[in-house]
Amino acid sequence: MKSFTSSLGLLAAFITATQAGLRFPCSTLTNQRLDPAAQPGALPSAHLHMIVGGNAFNATMEGDVASRATCTTCQMAEDFSNYWVAHMYFKDPKNGTYHRVMPQPVQPLLGGSNGAQGGLTIYYTQFDLSRDNLKQQPIKAFPPGFRMTVGSPTVTSKQHAGLSYQCITGGNRGSLLSTFPTGKCNGGIFTTHHFPPCWDGKNLDSPDHQSHMFDTVKSEYFDNAPACPSSHPVRVPQVTFEITWETTKFADLWNPSTDANPFVWSFEGTAAGTHADYMFGWKGDALQRAMDKSECFYDGCGSIKKQQMTEANKCTVKDFVKENIDGWQKFLPGMGGANANANMKVKKSFTA
Repeated sequence: MKSFTSSLGLLAAFITATQAGLRFPCSTLTNQRLDPAAQPGALPSAHLHMIVGGNAFNATMEGDVASRATCTTCQMAEDFSNYWVAHMYFKDPKNGTYHRVMPQPVQPLLGGSNGAQGGLTIYYTQFDLSRDNLKQQPIKAFPPGFRMTVGSPTVTSKQHAGLSYQCITGGNRGSLLSTFPTGKCNGGIFTTHHFPPCWDGKNLDSPDHQSHMFDTVKSEYFDNAPACPSSHPVRVPQVTFEITWETTKFADLWNPSTDANPFVWSFEGTAAGTHADYMFGWKGDALQRAMDKSECFYDGCGSIKKQQMTEANKCTVKDFVKENIDGWQKFLPGMGGANANANMKVKKSFTA
C-alpha cells in the first residue's frame, strides 16, 4: 500500500491523465444511537453511530431526503445524503472501561477540503480511479428514497471483499487486514467500506437492506466491478467510505506484548462485524450529472456545486437520544441497562 505522499502523487497523475468519479470530505453531523436504514423508527437504535451528511437525518427517513434537508456537512453542496458507520471505542485492558475513539479530520488531499471536522471521505466511482469507461458502461444514479447497507454487526468471520482495516505507521497505511491491527498504529487505524455496485432496478430497499443489491467485486481496492447479473442488472456508482480513527491517544494505555487488541466497535461484537449505511439524498439530477461526465475526478468537472468546509461545519441536527457518550464509560451506550451511560471516575494518562 502506498504512503500518503505516494498517494498524492498517484492522484496528481490521475488528474493529468484520465480520471473517474467523485472524492470529497464530509464532516461529522452527529454521533447518536439512530439507524433509519437498519432500524427505522427505533429511538434509540441498538448502538452508537457516527453520521455525516444532510440535516434531514432522523430515526425515520422515507421518500426524497433532499427535499427536506436544508444543509449538509459534505463538501458537495447538493449532496444531502446520509452516510454512517458504527463508532470505534477503546476498551481498557486493565479495568474494562470504554472511551470513544474520534475520527481524524479528513485530509485535504485535493483542493477545497481543508477544515473538515472528523467525518469521513466519500467516493462515487464509475469504473475505477483512473477510468470511467462510460462508452461501454453507463452509470445510473440512485433514485430518491434509495438506501442500502454493507456488512453486518452479527458477523463473526471475514465478510466479502471491500471491508478492511489498515494500520497507519510512519505515513504508510500498511497491508489490508480483515481484523483490527494487533500492534500500535502511530498514525491511527484506517477503515474502508465498499458498497455493492449492482442494483435490481426496482426496490429502493429490501428486508435485510442488502438483497436489492449484488456485489460482483472480489478485490479490496478501487477496481472495476465485473458485469452485473440479470437479477441485478443496473450498474450504479461504487460508493465507498474511508475513515481514519485517532487511536494514538490510547497508545500508553495498552501493551501489545501482553494485551489483546483493545479496540472494538460500538456494538462490541468482532472486527468482522464492521458495517456501514447509506441513504441517498442528492438534489435533483446532481449525482447523475457527475456520473455522466467523462474523465472527471473529484468534482465532476464543475458539474456539482461545492461549499467551503467552514460552511459545511455549521450544519447540525438536534440530539434526539439525549444520552451521555463522552468520557470513560462502564458500558457501551445501550449495552448496560440503566447505568449504561454513567461516567466512570477513572484516572487516565491523557485527556481525550
